[in-house]
This record gives sequence, C-alpha cells and structure tokens, in this order.
Amino acid sequence: MTVFNFCAGPAMLPPEVMKKAQQEFLDWQGLGVSVMEVSHRSKPFLAMVKECEASLRRLMNISNDYEVLFMHGGGRGQFAAVPLNLFVSGKPGVYVENGIWSQGATVEGKKYLDTHAIDIRCDNNGQFDIVPVSQWKLPNDAAFVHYCPNETIDGIEIFDVPKHATAPIVADMSSNILSREINVNDFDVIYAGAQKNIGPSGLCIVIIKKALLEREGLVKPSILDYALEAKQGSMYNTPPTFAWYLAAEVFKYLESIGGVKEMESRNKAKAQVLYDYIDKSDFYNNKVAAHCRSLMNVPFWLKDDSLNEAFLSQAEKAGLVALEGHRIVGGMRASIYNAMPLEGVHALVKFMDTFAKENA
Repeated sequence: MTVFNFCAGPAMLPPEVMKKAQQEFLDWQGLGVSVMEVSHRSKPFLAMVKECEASLRRLMNISNDYEVLFMHGGGRGQFAAVPLNLFVSGKPGVYVENGIWSQGATVEGKKYLDTHAIDIRCDNNGQFDIVPVSQWKLPNDAAFVHYCPNETIDGIEIFDVPKHATAPIVADMSSNILSREINVNDFDVIYAGAQKNIGPSGLCIVIIKKALLEREGLVKPSILDYALEAKQGSMYNTPPTFAWYLAAEVFKYLESIGGVKEMESRNKAKAQVLYDYIDKSDFYNNKVAAHCRSLMNVPFWLKDDSLNEAFLSQAEKAGLVALEGHRIVGGMRASIYNAMPLEGVHALVKFMDTFAKENA
C-alpha cells in the first residue's frame, strides 16, 4: 500500500532524494564512509557545500548582494537572531501577525527590543481573513518589518510583499520557501527552517542582504551572529552535516524537474484539486477566505466533529497519514508541500468523498 504523508513538519521528502540517500548512506562518493562521518572541512564536503549554495542561488535567482547562511536552531532560532542582529537603538521591531507562528516571533522579539505588533487577521462572514498588504499601517520608523507569508496552522498565505521606505523586510518562509516563484530582491532577510520543503529538521537557511551584516545589533551568541556566520562560511561550529547534504540533494532534484516555476505549477494544481472538492462539498468546509488560502497547508472541518476520530482512523488504514488538525483550531489539515505528489491529493479526495457518502 502506498502511504501519503500529510504531516505539517517534519514533512515528507522527495522519494527520489530518499532513495539516493539510502544508496549512499554507508558509502558517500566512494569514500567508504557516510556523509555523516566525514569532516565538514574536508574537500568532498566543502565541494558539496559550494554546489548546494550555487544550486539554491539558481533556484531562487539570488544575486551576489545577498549572503546565504546555513544555520542551526530552526525558525525559532531566527525569532531571536533577527532582533539580535537587526536591532537599532530607538527603533521598534515591527511584527505583522497573521497566526500562531508570527505571534511567536513577536513574543521572542520582546525579549530584546521594543516591538510594534500589527494584527492583520479579520473575520469575513465567519471566514479567516487578513487585511490586504496595501492597507497595513506600518509605522514610519522601524528597525525592521517581520512577517510570516504562510501560517501553517490556520492555512493562511500572504501572496503580496510589504514595502517600507527605510526598514528591512524580514520574511519567515519556513513553510513556503521554494513552493512558488518570488523576487528575492523584494526582501532583505528570508529565513526558513528546513523541515517542510528543504530537507530534514535541524537546518535553517538565511538569505540576507550583505549590507545588513554591517549592523552592530545587540550582544549575541556567536552561533546567532549573521556577520560571523558569513565570515566563517556557516561553519563557526560543526554544522548539521547530514541535513545539509540532504538539502543539497533536494535542490538538485528541484532543478532536475524544472525548478521553482515547475514546482509552483504543481503546487497550484494540487491545491486546486483539494479546495475545489471541499468547496463543492456540504460535508466538509474550509474557513479561509479564497484570496489568502495557503498552497501548502489546507485545513478543513467535517460537518460533525464526532466523526473526527473515525475519519482519522480510516484515513490511516487507507495510507493517508498525519491529517489531524492542529490542537488550537481542531479539524483536519492536509499539508501538501513540494514533495507531496498530485496522486496523493487525488487519493485524499477520493477517500474524503467515500467517507462523506458513508456518513451522510
């Protein structure tokens, strides 16, 4: 039986990448040892690192105006790193909140600097909705503007990019990096935990304008110092080598299928299949306004919550796993990141339809 993993993270990886990693697990590049067992400063590993960054730069069209860092600590580590590095005396960190993760960034930011939080969530006839980017009331003076383009719990995605006359735009793209084409030049800092669309957990990628590395910021742990990490080639200390290797393999895979443009086309097709079925159903519903529905995380609710356990149990038996919604919002959630094939979404819709007919 084919199993389709809809976990919100750590998420599934491309089977092609997993099979290659399996083949190389004990013997990487003919060295007779695993990539996990070689020095991160050895010539083979450094060559892999160089190509990994070059591959990501090609995929996202990242110019030489930006440094690409491979760091520890996941997205939450960056909740601290951003204010520590981008602090400017007398200026607040501006945090745009559209869900739990963006709120978490605000909470962490308050430990280090004055914050100005803007909640853009609103109710639209009972639907989760957000204020359009053009209507965000950003203060004139700010150390930076931080937002999360994709909120995994509520299934809200922001497709427009905010602008500010003087403050750097910082985006937490942990759950939607590489899922659709963006213009990196619209941002000053992009960071992303790896465990959704890049690779296994333990790695975090930071794309930062080189000019921002000149900011003194606050006294900070060296492991969270952007300028130091850039100077050290992301090797101030031993990096998560296996996660880095797998990220490189994922980037190669994405390039081989046509890059982010092709991935965006696939992701839109998957999301449309699932949203179209839910919208036509009187058994399921999605509570997110159409213009801000996530391409990556699709929450949905059954008309009768008492059927939730039966739905999850039967889905798992059918090879559809990790569909339970987040405890905060309940219901179900299908995370359909890059590695989820269209076949997986069709299998889910087929099961949902059968379950609805049997429990009408």
